[in-house]
Amino acid sequence: MPVRAVSTALVLFSVPFIPETAAAQKKSAVTRPKANPTAPNKTKPVDELTRLRHEFIQATKDYKGSLEKLLVINEKNVRKAEDRLTQSKELFAAGLISKNDFEGSERAVAEAKAKVTEVNQRIASADTQIADTLLEAEAETKLAKTKPLPKGGFVKTASFIRYNGGTAWALSDAWKVQRFFLDVFKKPLPIAVFGQGAIHDRWRLDHHNAMDVSLHPDGPEGQALLRFLRSNGIPFLAFRESIPGTATGPHIHIGRPSHRY
Repeated sequence: MPVRAVSTALVLFSVPFIPETAAAQKKSAVTRPKANPTAPNKTKPVDELTRLRHEFIQATKDYKGSLEKLLVINEKNVRKAEDRLTQSKELFAAGLISKNDFEGSERAVAEAKAKVTEVNQRIASADTQIADTLLEAEAETKLAKTKPLPKGGFVKTASFIRYNGGTAWALSDAWKVQRFFLDVFKKPLPIAVFGQGAIHDRWRLDHHNAMDVSLHPDGPEGQALLRFLRSNGIPFLAFRESIPGTATGPHIHIGRPSHRY
């Protein structure tokens, strides 16, 4: 072996071994804990009530949005009908069209305006209808966890009052309730929803044989109505609380409780 190579080897092997410092040893000894895949997730799942409230907000936006689009179409139809009426007036004055044709143009304007009025009313009552439906959806969930109520059974809680009347109720009998209210209070029964509505279809709630009345069950008119329903064996579900964040909710559902389908 050449002398230079031997010298280099001796130098390398003669370098003293320097141990790691205590800090370095401690640093190298520290290991990060591994994630435990079986550890429970601390994020709580969204409960049914919260989910329904989110659906309530979205349903309100969607429902109002569809009504507003329909309103634009109906307002255009009013303007078209009014233009035709203006032309009909001129033609009728000139003796070029009959009186029946002229009156037909007048009816077309009245019908077009009536549709605009109807949509505006539906927009105004959208919050009430959806809030009422939300309460019924929540009640359906709660009632499913309770024992069946026998015929003639009556339950009163802080949030609702339920009476399982034995009468074979049909929506065609609604006139009896309407006549009672009109005779007693000299004004029409404030019906918010009659039968199945678009909101019930969206949430798949069976409301075909029921109607919702915009009366607080604890008010004088609501109490009178509940007494009439019980005395005639008509089933009802009266809601005593409102939806948080809204002014709507309390109402009287006449008929069997709505259920999902």
